[in-house]
Amino acid sequence: MPVEVTTWYLEMLAPAQLRPRLSDRPDLEIRHARVPCPEFSRFLYSSVGGPWYWCDRLAWSRDRWLTYLDRPQIETWVAYVADTPAGYIELEAQPEGNVEIAYFGLLPQFIGQGIGGHLLTVGVQRAWVRGTSRVWVHTCRLDGPFAYKNYESRGFTRYDTKVACKDLPDEPPGPW
Repeated sequence: MPVEVTTWYLEMLAPAQLRPRLSDRPDLEIRHARVPCPEFSRFLYSSVGGPWYWCDRLAWSRDRWLTYLDRPQIETWVAYVADTPAGYIELEAQPEGNVEIAYFGLLPQFIGQGIGGHLLTVGVQRAWVRGTSRVWVHTCRLDGPFAYKNYESRGFTRYDTKVACKDLPDEPPGPW
């Protein structure tokens, strides 16, 4: 079904712009997934994005996932609550010192607990460690209800807005 989708592009141009929000939960850890693992990345992608119409990568083969992940430009950081995956942030280093937050979000049962602000803070801090001159992200009205506000609250500023018609399935794909 065709749907009009607004997409916002946001950026951070200096590390000092980051307004951190860190949780004091003792059961929250952010870990770097250092081994390219298509199965785990696909699990994160479909579990986090399933409710929000993330469909682009669902048809990817295992080989395509591995080719994408097995590059030095890609870093995946995973939030764990009580040793259970709760969400992730995927960073992609790009030319001219840019780092894109390619994917970011939480599994549904972890939304609204302050984990997203913590995960985004850690991910942005990691992006700046790479010798970055700009961290950027795009989000749209199909993403989670707190996504845009979280980016803005962490210090990202909008630099562009686009509206496009997108053909979507009748229902979000869900994690299954």
